[in-house]
Amino acid sequence: MASLDAPEKATAFAASFDLGSPPPDFVDDPYPYYRALREHAPVRTLAGGSLFLTGYDDVACLYRSSAARSDKKREFLPKFGRSPLYEHHTTSLVFNDPPLHTRVRRLVMGALTQRAVARMEAGVVALVDGLLDTMQQRGRFDLIGDFAAAIPVEVIGNLLAVPHSERRPLRGWSLAILGALEPVPTPAMLDAGNAAVREFSAWLDGLIDERRRHPLDPDEDVLTRLIRGEQGGERLTQAELVHNCIFLLNAGHETTSNLIGNGMDALLRHPDQLQRLQREPQLINTAVEEMLRFESPLQFNNRCLTADTPVGKLLAPAGTLVTMCIGAANRDPAQFADPDRFDIGRKPNRHLAFGHGDHACVGMSVARMEGRIAIGRLVARFPGLRRDGEPERDRRLRFRGFRRLPACTG
Repeated sequence: MASLDAPEKATAFAASFDLGSPPPDFVDDPYPYYRALREHAPVRTLAGGSLFLTGYDDVACLYRSSAARSDKKREFLPKFGRSPLYEHHTTSLVFNDPPLHTRVRRLVMGALTQRAVARMEAGVVALVDGLLDTMQQRGRFDLIGDFAAAIPVEVIGNLLAVPHSERRPLRGWSLAILGALEPVPTPAMLDAGNAAVREFSAWLDGLIDERRRHPLDPDEDVLTRLIRGEQGGERLTQAELVHNCIFLLNAGHETTSNLIGNGMDALLRHPDQLQRLQREPQLINTAVEEMLRFESPLQFNNRCLTADTPVGKLLAPAGTLVTMCIGAANRDPAQFADPDRFDIGRKPNRHLAFGHGDHACVGMSVARMEGRIAIGRLVARFPGLRRDGEPERDRRLRFRGFRRLPACTG
């Protein structure tokens, strides 16, 4: 990495930064680059007039703004064309505004109450302990493939009552669809994403048809709730059902697997904090929050302005596309003391990893519960846990995580 310690180098980088062609080592360690942008161009104008925000207050303010909309039709049409990816990403909960967003969110939240999440805990403990048993027998394992990625697929699969025998393709479909959300997806990424949407949709058509004929308890099965709709209210169309089920599986998988993988990597890189957690397991809740802040699973979020809006010192015109850099906001020293220090006891910790406002992550309680159980039980089971080779980081920009994280019991 070229040193950005010299102010003139940091200023030059910030003035020339382009999200479409970041430095070669940006994925490995984006935080020095985020710092340069935050200090010298906190509201950076990119090619085409879009904005890139790196300051905590600017990002939090935009999350709260009524003029910052999540509808992505204008942004995604030139990117995806009239394709399965376009249909999916403009129909799912996350990239929509009211009234669809309100209806779907209310239905999903009804199945993810605190009581419902508490009912899920025993099953997650059993799942995690089973994975740990297998890992202990082997002695050497991949903390991603053998652990972090295996947990959310099962949990979200259970929420939608997906037959266990049919869950194998879910992770591959998810990675392909979300990979196309990169700032500049390659043709191969677009082809893989469109194929995944087609295959995922066809499979869900069958699952939805079966659930229409044999509904389950709507207090526990999200798919049954979505099919039935609100009492006396409008029901979702088949396309809305399909694409919001894809969204739930994708979002639930990506955020949680990256939370667990990034969190364990941070602990292994900071053995004093790993040992502290093993000595003080009651810190697991604040530890999970610090993992979310320190290595945010989702690095970027986007909004489109529907009215002239103050953004930092600018007055951004209506129609401006804005990228909010969550990873940078969560390392802003104006909000977090000593922000590059990993501290599992950090308080307060008002990070933005799950977003903010009406579009805050609908599954944040589930993700936190999975992270708490998975990481807490892993570090307790293996007091000598250590690396067993070099990790392999996922090369995506928007989603921060690992492909492989080899480790052993010690």
